[in-house]
Amino acid sequence: MNFQKVRLGVGLYFVATPIGAARDITLRALDVLASADVIAAEDTRSLRRLMEIHGVPLEGRRIQAYHDHSGAGARGKILDALQQGKSVAYASEAGMPLIADPGYDLGRQAAEEGHMVTCAPGPSAALMALTLAGLPTDAFFFAGFLPNASGARRTRIEALREVPGTLVFYESPKRVAACLFDLSQVLGDDRQAAMCRELTKKFEEVRRGTLADLAADLRGQTVKGEIVLLVDRGHSETVNESDIEEALKHALETHSVRDAADLVSQMYKLPRRPIYQLALKLGKG
Repeated sequence: MNFQKVRLGVGLYFVATPIGAARDITLRALDVLASADVIAAEDTRSLRRLMEIHGVPLEGRRIQAYHDHSGAGARGKILDALQQGKSVAYASEAGMPLIADPGYDLGRQAAEEGHMVTCAPGPSAALMALTLAGLPTDAFFFAGFLPNASGARRTRIEALREVPGTLVFYESPKRVAACLFDLSQVLGDDRQAAMCRELTKKFEEVRRGTLADLAADLRGQTVKGEIVLLVDRGHSETVNESDIEEALKHALETHSVRDAADLVSQMYKLPRRPIYQLALKLGKG
């Protein structure tokens, strides 16, 4: 028995839970679960099992469900408990609260009503995947789950094309092959990527390669488990000023200054204003 019963102040305590290995929970998280007046969870059965593993007794407390389909009624019960001066622990289902998790509205409303909101932090599949993927970690963008339909998925991917950091997605094993194919079609076959599966679990796996390679490897395969996909940022080729000038001269032969500038700025994905100024000089010449 590693937890301690502590006196918690009135407030909402978000509690991170393991993404696989039960022993990854923190001692502080166990203290909060053992001591809170009220406990809520995204998945009541898995939290009850986690508390049993670590010997944390419920002592007559009932675990309230709070998930994507709970609605305002369940949130209201938790806020009422806070209003009555109770401490409330909310546990996510595998990972950090609010990361692809329904706790956002609960935390926001509790804070707006003046209640203390804090967190017992812990495991995160997104951060662990970044650690293992071998891709740059100086900047990254967590995009959650992509749309199920291919057309909508490609539109969303296109909107992320120019993000100057590693892209991080959660994905279903049923859709991962199709998702990798769409990523390769929109972002380019040569972008480096990684697929991280079943992190901290017995069959943990990390596959690294280009988007094209990963898409080909998974085509026709059946995979299982929780999956995180990571994609490196795009690396723009260096454009020489002489290349831009030559392109503008060619464009000006058949286009107005304005249209030539638009064409070349789109061609090289560069700001329009300096290209337009150069086009004006070339046009006068």
